[in-house]
Amino acid sequence: MNKGNQTRASILAAATNLASKDGLAGLSIGSLAKDLGLSKSGLFGHFGSKDALLMAVTEAASERFVELVMRPAFKEPAGRPRLERLFENWLDWSESREFPGGCPIMAATLELDDQPGPLRDYLLSQQQRWLDTIAQAARISISVGHMDEAVDCEQVAFEFNAIGFGYHFSQRFLRDSSARQKARTAFRTLLQNCAPTSPKDGPPESPRGAEATEETNDE
Repeated sequence: MNKGNQTRASILAAATNLASKDGLAGLSIGSLAKDLGLSKSGLFGHFGSKDALLMAVTEAASERFVELVMRPAFKEPAGRPRLERLFENWLDWSESREFPGGCPIMAATLELDDQPGPLRDYLLSQQQRWLDTIAQAARISISVGHMDEAVDCEQVAFEFNAIGFGYHFSQRFLRDSSARQKARTAFRTLLQNCAPTSPKDGPPESPRGAEATEETNDE
């Protein structure tokens, strides 16, 4: 990686860190430049505008999410083990020291829900991709006998996502020390409700926590 690319990567890492705490709207070009020892013009030289920087930050966070949350799930066997791994990875992501303010993507979706434009459109595409990934993992769970054939996979994705958002709220805002255990209990209940009436060979009744999914675009 050349010096220019290294500088750009450093800017994105610092900007994503700030955005996780202060939101995209609170990302100050002046503060960011000062923290990095750059001039404002030097910082803009790598992106061209604040809007371009915000898009780059959002894309970088999304790529990091795929790397840390989604990809590792494919190391697990198809079906329920992947769903469990994906869920647990998501909880780890929300607690990561890399993002002191919590998940920057989740924060951005709440911040931009009523602000139309390219940034919201990009986030919408990524969130839909995430839900599609969970639904696909549920379909595979049905095909390998870990879920009942009557299960609504889109509903599974909705509830999976809702549990994650609830966990983030309880852990970050309420400072509930039992938030992770409550999220795991809710997810375990979801899996139990989806279990086949006549179980085939598969994981034991009590999952270890949760993590897994199917990322159809990359795998």
